[in-house]
Amino acid sequence: MQTAAKEQVPPVPIRNAMTIDVEDYFQVSAFAPHIPRDSWPSLSCRVENNIDRILALLDEAGVKGTFFTLGWIAERYPAMVRRVVENGHELASHGYSHLRASDQKADEFLDDITRSKSLLEDIGGQKVQGYRAPSFSIGSDNLWALDLLLEAGYRYSSSIYPIQHDHYGMPDAPRFAHYPRGENGLLELPVTTVRILQRNLPAGGGGYFRFWPYSVSRWFLQRVNKEDMKPGIFYFHPWELDPGQPRQGGISMKTRFRHYLNLHRMEGRIKALTRDFHWGRMDRIFLE
Repeated sequence: MQTAAKEQVPPVPIRNAMTIDVEDYFQVSAFAPHIPRDSWPSLSCRVENNIDRILALLDEAGVKGTFFTLGWIAERYPAMVRRVVENGHELASHGYSHLRASDQKADEFLDDITRSKSLLEDIGGQKVQGYRAPSFSIGSDNLWALDLLLEAGYRYSSSIYPIQHDHYGMPDAPRFAHYPRGENGLLELPVTTVRILQRNLPAGGGGYFRFWPYSVSRWFLQRVNKEDMKPGIFYFHPWELDPGQPRQGGISMKTRFRHYLNLHRMEGRIKALTRDFHWGRMDRIFLE
């Protein structure tokens, strides 16, 4: 007697985390020596229009993501922050004024993360559980910052980048979700890297995503999903979709290359990502 073949159930595709670091073009760390912070209020902001473009792009693709938002931006554009929440996205903190965690003393850092969390929750009307340090500025020398994030009421951080870089990075850190301070500490969710030839290569967005051909970035993320069987974490900035932004003078060739490379290609590449992979919010992928 023959038995019926068992029906093959297709595997559930891995959902990756789509994240946006909400800051304006003049707030990037590389421009800090050239654009004084006290000049920020007088500069023409472009973040609101860029966020609206991103919301439309994600809505068209049916993608929900996590918006790591500066308190400085939220304070000036509360209606924009509410649109992010109303569109079903997670609101998370990028600190208040884009100060590197590594440049702050403990009391200054605690004040910054507490202030930004309270401000975002008041404006957005939802609990803020996640934090990403500006320029991934938590590493081996200031892991105490994770203890303060836990004290301030955060549940996770995405602030340690396990790569070698001239401005940030902790290359020996784990590549995937872990608890750097023990099981009772804060959950750390690193931006995605791919392990090739005993080295971690950046595979989760930013300037590297504009530098690699799209086919390389797609292969990197596919490798993480299929071989590591882990969700990826991808990030980008609103200004990266804005090739018309004002050009900053007096910067080095390296900074100019990193900031302006392939801005005109970025929106098309993000759209391709939304077609080629499954996406979700950080909290729903890693906390639920």
